[in-house]
Amino acid sequence: MPSSLEIAQAAKLRPVAEIAAEIGLEPDEVELYGSYKAKISLGVLDRLAGRPDGKLINVTAITPTPAGEGKTTTSVALTQGLGKIGRNPVLCLREASLGPVFGIKGGAAGAGYTQVVPMEDMNLHFTGDIHAIGAANNLLAAMLEAHLLHGNELGIDPLSISWRRCVDINDRALRDIVVGLGGRANGYTRQTGYDITAASEVMAIVAVSRDLQDLRKRLGAITVGSTYEGEPVTAEQLRAAGAMTVLLKDTIKPNLVQTLEHQPVLVHCGPFANIAHGNNSLVADRVALKLGDYVVTESGFGSDMGMEKFFDIVCRAGGLRPSATVLVATVKALKHHGGDQNGGLAEIEVGAANLRRHLGIVKEFGLKAVVAVNRFPNDTQEEVDLVKKLALEGGAFAAEVNEGYDKGGAGAEALAEAVVAAADQPNSFDYLYALDASIEQKIESIAVKAYGGDGIFLLKTARDKIAQFNANGLDRLPICMAKTHLSLSHDLALTNAPTDFVVTVRDIRAYTGAGWLVALCGDMQTMPGLSKSPAAFNVDIDAEGRTVGLF
Repeated sequence: MPSSLEIAQAAKLRPVAEIAAEIGLEPDEVELYGSYKAKISLGVLDRLAGRPDGKLINVTAITPTPAGEGKTTTSVALTQGLGKIGRNPVLCLREASLGPVFGIKGGAAGAGYTQVVPMEDMNLHFTGDIHAIGAANNLLAAMLEAHLLHGNELGIDPLSISWRRCVDINDRALRDIVVGLGGRANGYTRQTGYDITAASEVMAIVAVSRDLQDLRKRLGAITVGSTYEGEPVTAEQLRAAGAMTVLLKDTIKPNLVQTLEHQPVLVHCGPFANIAHGNNSLVADRVALKLGDYVVTESGFGSDMGMEKFFDIVCRAGGLRPSATVLVATVKALKHHGGDQNGGLAEIEVGAANLRRHLGIVKEFGLKAVVAVNRFPNDTQEEVDLVKKLALEGGAFAAEVNEGYDKGGAGAEALAEAVVAAADQPNSFDYLYALDASIEQKIESIAVKAYGGDGIFLLKTARDKIAQFNANGLDRLPICMAKTHLSLSHDLALTNAPTDFVVTVRDIRAYTGAGWLVALCGDMQTMPGLSKSPAAFNVDIDAEGRTVGLF
């Protein structure tokens, strides 16, 4: 079988203008970026305001192994499978960050015969959205430094500054830096750091803004630090929000591409699910719901991570109501959670505790879960059948095998039929917590109901921040947990379905523009680092100038 890159390079793409016309977009609502990429004007939401929404399907997973379980591959396969059975699906995905592309996980366009194309463009610079977000973030940082140098009219306490720069590369050396060295002309000397762009609050703001004016308002509400008297200082006060909005006025428009089988795909924004809220943009979901009868939207990592944030943050902010959930499981992940990734049926039986826990998380939200067993080449039929059996015993609405990697949409027709059936069922969707609960209660609800923990432990810094946020009237904001994706707990060493643990929260950041509080758990870092053998080692060009090694 050809490599995923070879399949993508050999694909016969349709002009994106044809894809746009087929799903009901007017020519003036489509801004072409070449022949196979386009941005969609948000004016389509006004034109189609009276059209009923399609059904919203969230794709999530059990706790993954470091290399992932093929959740994007399954999302693409499901979309292609829905097309095979005569439905009109639209897929919504996040944009690929260069951090994982050149790090450990590789790209974010699917694999095999279930890919989004043009794959190389998607996994590299695409339409420039992530670069624009980084530029806006760092413009605010530069204007803040200039304000300090030129008289500090607002009386900002330099030691209170929380705004950090960002870059879209895994670079651990930038986690903690000192700026302003070299004399007074270079600014105020202080300690700060970089986050990866996917963790930037600007990324989060673009992802949850409803339109350009909402984007402008949210950017102005960003808190960068406080005065010597303890009053918060915002980007609006620094007069930075207007210029930031101009940098992002095209970025807020969703990007339209296609699957290998020509179903429409909206790819927009790229927040990670472990250190950010982990979902594509609200506007992409809203546009898709007006254009398709089924919208497949993928959330990052496991159901404890991106799915929980999609339901508790994104759906709440956008008034979205999901119809069903697809929970991706693999033989290798269950063996991993069973103690030996190279094990057999016994390890799958033990690791199924993780699967049951994730089915329980979906149930907490009042939704039905279809388990998609994403089949890998070395999986035996006996192993796959066992995973399906354990899923049904654990409370899944249905369990079907995804063989889209080898067969494209034809390998996911049974999965698509099961998802349609699940989405037709009534549900009792609700959130894990109420916004008027205390900050501590909201964090504890997630730790207990989603992670299966016994409670939370707040370090002094976190307790002090809660007191400050209560005083500033931020206590009614939702919570975005930043923790490892490799465990249901905050400790990556606790695999499978751990019990008898307490989630430690070391710090809390206020994302006043995005509209939530970020609880930092354990030793979670907002700037990843490269491994000893990153994926970048394999990426190159061949004698004909074609990209090789990208996946």
